[in-house]
Amino acid sequence: MTYDPAARRDTPLALKLKERIRREGGMLLADFIAACLWDESHGAYATKDVIGKPGDFITAPEISQVFGEVLGLWAAVVSQQMGSPPRVNLAELGPGRGTLMADALRAMSSVKGLKEALRVTLIEASPLLRTKQQATLAGAHPNLSWAEGFLPLDGGPAIVLANEFLDVFAPDQSIKTADGWRWRAVSLDEAGQFQFAVSTGTRLRPELDAQFPGAPVGSILSHIRSDALAEGLASIANGQPLAALFIDYGHTQSLLGETLQAIRGHAFEHPFTSPGEADISVQVDFADVAHAMRRAGFAVDGPVTQGEFLGRLGIVERASKLMSANPARAGEIETAVARLIGVPGMGDRFKVIGIRRPDMPPLPGF
Repeated sequence: MTYDPAARRDTPLALKLKERIRREGGMLLADFIAACLWDESHGAYATKDVIGKPGDFITAPEISQVFGEVLGLWAAVVSQQMGSPPRVNLAELGPGRGTLMADALRAMSSVKGLKEALRVTLIEASPLLRTKQQATLAGAHPNLSWAEGFLPLDGGPAIVLANEFLDVFAPDQSIKTADGWRWRAVSLDEAGQFQFAVSTGTRLRPELDAQFPGAPVGSILSHIRSDALAEGLASIANGQPLAALFIDYGHTQSLLGETLQAIRGHAFEHPFTSPGEADISVQVDFADVAHAMRRAGFAVDGPVTQGEFLGRLGIVERASKLMSANPARAGEIETAVARLIGVPGMGDRFKVIGIRRPDMPPLPGF
């Protein structure tokens, strides 16, 4: 990950964070990333639409409607596994522009009685994206609501969908130093520019010595706060049955190495180049997520690749029906679905993990 000094931009957020570091000292990398994404006045997610061609990146629901439709039918089958209860909470974490939920609800409308049973909650922290979701989902379902964070969903089982949510859920990094593992931080160099540093506090992570014996000094581990995620799911479930589906870019085993990245205008750049104007994320450590979920009492299915998962759910067959109904768009539909399941590509780079209450059967697609 190179850092081209000529490409650096003193964005409004960069100036704000530099002043904070001068005043308070170096800041944890997790806090730097959180500010870049969520600062009220300058954060990328708080102030602009990062999804789609005019934004920074394109997500699977924006590539093909079949993606959301297949996940909607997955949720319908899960509801049947739960005994087709008279009330079901369907929640989406980080719902983007609302495209996935719109496509999912359209597919689920064909299942008798399910529309009446659903209570739909979109959990979104960005006011800008909430506005876009409301426009996309206008009239999509009579029982739609929004929340800014995890909250208990009362009155029935919960089904949770989350596509490209984990990679920005409190991303953080640890680094191996001569005296053990510490949190990675951000400080300023002699020229007053951002640089990576090491936390000077006492927040050592001795458990990583056992996990990665012999790791050389300078080794980096990227991760999200999986325990906080498990606690959030438990609060959503509120003692009721729960099934959750997470789809994201990442790896199935815990691996050392740099995975921190920034994307602006569909091009990669260094995370220090345009603070507040680029999406910043890390690859998801699905093994760590699975361990955290099991510690919280959940059962885990997967992870499997996105290509495997969508293939088992019948995405090719679903696409064929759509192509037959729309022959003028057949080539476009075929290309889009091939992109979602292609290997190498999204089909193997993205992974899928299922979370459920232990007394539930394995979830579809695993």
